[in-house]
Amino acid sequence: MSHVTDVKVLFSRLFSMKNGFNTMKWGRRHYTHDAEKSTSPLLRPSVTPLPPLSEPMPNLPPVSFSTAKAEDTLTEVTVLSNGLKVASEKKFGQFCTAGVVIDSGPRYEVAYPNGICHFLEKLSFGATHKFSTRDMMLLELERHGGICDCQGSRDTTVYATSADSKGLEAITQVLAEVVLRPQLSTEEIEAARQAVAFELETLSMRPEQETILMDMIHAAAYKQNTLGLPKICPNENVNRIDRGIILNYLKNHYTPDRMVVAAVGVDHEPFVEYVQKYFVDMKPTWHTEESTNFTPKVDKSIAQYTGGMEQEECEIPLYPGSDLPELTHVVIGIESCSHSDPDFVATCVLNMMMGGGGSFSAGGPGKGMYTRLYTNVLNRYHWMFNATAYNHAYGDTGLFCIHSASPPNRLYDTTIVIARELANMAGKVGETELRRAKTQLQSMLLMNLEARPVVFEDVGRQVLATGKRKPPSFFINEIEKVTSDDIVRVATRMLRSRPAVAARGKLSHLPTFVEIQSNMTLSKSDAPPAPQGRRLFRA
Repeated sequence: MSHVTDVKVLFSRLFSMKNGFNTMKWGRRHYTHDAEKSTSPLLRPSVTPLPPLSEPMPNLPPVSFSTAKAEDTLTEVTVLSNGLKVASEKKFGQFCTAGVVIDSGPRYEVAYPNGICHFLEKLSFGATHKFSTRDMMLLELERHGGICDCQGSRDTTVYATSADSKGLEAITQVLAEVVLRPQLSTEEIEAARQAVAFELETLSMRPEQETILMDMIHAAAYKQNTLGLPKICPNENVNRIDRGIILNYLKNHYTPDRMVVAAVGVDHEPFVEYVQKYFVDMKPTWHTEESTNFTPKVDKSIAQYTGGMEQEECEIPLYPGSDLPELTHVVIGIESCSHSDPDFVATCVLNMMMGGGGSFSAGGPGKGMYTRLYTNVLNRYHWMFNATAYNHAYGDTGLFCIHSASPPNRLYDTTIVIARELANMAGKVGETELRRAKTQLQSMLLMNLEARPVVFEDVGRQVLATGKRKPPSFFINEIEKVTSDDIVRVATRMLRSRPAVAARGKLSHLPTFVEIQSNMTLSKSDAPPAPQGRRLFRA
């Protein structure tokens, strides 16, 4: 009863407060009505004698705007006596980025236990002949405000540093020591072995499946050759790789003719002198008297696209603290073109047109998501949690694929939807979506090249592949030239290849390979021409 009484008292007080507020409110309103209002505007003196922003300042000389100069983006390339290429580009700023791009990666491990490049990433920037410990090397970099990193892809390995431009000689020496004169002590090898084993263990415990799936789709597309070799070290090879195997690989693949030493934000002439001093005049660890007549053994075979299916039945870990259900992942790929192919730019535009991403952002056109995988897939099928298009381009081939994820009981529908969306790429292309895709690609290209490390990697990779660098303006113009007919032609060309499929998770509802292929079949008029044969080795 006391509780009811308290509630009644509370309501009575609130009611009296409401009446009091109303009385006060009306009193204030009456007061404002009686107040005299000024009929003339308040005149305020001007704070400054300056004109408004809509008018130009008087008595000033005409404005002279700066203009871009061709030499500001000129990439200089020098080939040293041993075949080593040195490339540099000036860029405003106190800091520079320098590094080494090497034509080396898992695709060349056919004669070795797979996983050497995975080990080399863990061994990078360790002890060398000049720096007896990793800490001494990092201390040298810190003296110039430097940081370092090593990343490998399927066909290249990149060692890079960013530091104050005044320390260019020091960081050039560090790069030469890391690439050519590593100690590779027993302790370092064992530490790298433990790091690789730990990474393999954590990969199977993480909900993100991108790393594993990319290995699987390449294995399906290039069965047991070149790009189909694993980037992640297989479990059975963790204990097989030793110092001798690594040194043998380095001796054959870290040769001057397969390297580009590149820098952005430096003067070319002194940089060439430093590279000559530390990369050429000082010999690598594996150099011996017999090395003069040494012929490297390198796999020069051309990637052979096969297509096919790779699948792994397992339980995908859940995202902690999220409401996402257990997901199954499937990737469908088709053969694309190399980065030197005339259709490369059109393929990149098609990739932007397909777009895609996670369902969290699939809010429809109101959120600016206009790519096909958003409008045609993620906005229409609520069970789709991801649909993203990728285009991997290499020196002799390429792989265009779509990665999707959904609950296991929706795997059949998901796979068929993605297969049909790939087939629809050869259909009609709207002018609006083409214009949007081209603008997005141009914007992304220019925004990425605002970052100095991205410019360095672009310089290094282009010089390694072609011996020179094409300026961004070249690609902007090439993107602008792409037409809807180019998109249809490129899509038709890709759909002529046999699909590659990678699936991971609970796969009881996965369609057969024949079903997937039948949903991607072109009409008879678009049937592939008779096979003409294909090269197996590089010249």
